Amino acid sequence: MSRGKETIMPNHNMLLNLLRDEDLRAMEPELEPVELPQGMLLSEPQQVDRYCYFPLSGVGSTVIVSPKGNQSEVGVFGREGMSPPSALLGIDSNLCRVVMQVPGKAVRIERLLLKELMENRPSLRDLLLRWAYIVNMQMSFTALSNAIHSIDERLARWILMCHDRQEGDELSLTHEFLSIMLAVRRSSVTASLHVLEGERLIFAERKTIRIRDRSGLEAFAADAYGPVEREYQRLFGSMVAA
Repeated sequence: MSRGKETIMPNHNMLLNLLRDEDLRAMEPELEPVELPQGMLLSEPQQVDRYCYFPLSGVGSTVIVSPKGNQSEVGVFGREGMSPPSALLGIDSNLCRVVMQVPGKAVRIERLLLKELMENRPSLRDLLLRWAYIVNMQMSFTALSNAIHSIDERLARWILMCHDRQEGDELSLTHEFLSIMLAVRRSSVTASLHVLEGERLIFAERKTIRIRDRSGLEAFAADAYGPVEREYQRLFGSMVAA
């Protein structure tokens, strides 16, 4: 079966679509379909990860947790990638919490089986290590954005990243979840949403954000959004657009 950008469908995982036929055939018998409800934990800090997840739909967040329990999002992923990326580096646990923020579906594989496949298949290993690099870059740019961009720009970036990873222009997200993702008070989230609404870029209700002007939202986010997305395109081809 021929694979590549021309075969990518909205409910397919990009990494799996880019595998060589022989690598996919070796991997397919070990893949198990699973539902990913909102709030499902895919990984917990300092707990051994049993599975690696390749989303077919939905959006997940990688959240760093301080010793006192404070949280901040450091990464977003969906059908363009997998989680946890630490497993691709031979590490059985990490310091992050991985949680589904938008429900979806996935296929999963036991971490040790994926490790064995990567050891025996260089082309599979090379592809997945590219994803690990992208995750590292996304975390780095998130740290940069948290340091230099306004909350309004950070919110615009975050909405764009979620929009990249799902179908349609509506995002089902609560103010409480947004406050955790941006590490700010709920009142700050509300104020920033009002700013983006005032610019006629989005329409926000209690649990829903609807994109009104995608290009305008990108312009508003300025350099908070784009570098990592362009790097992904350079390494893998176009993102799976909704």
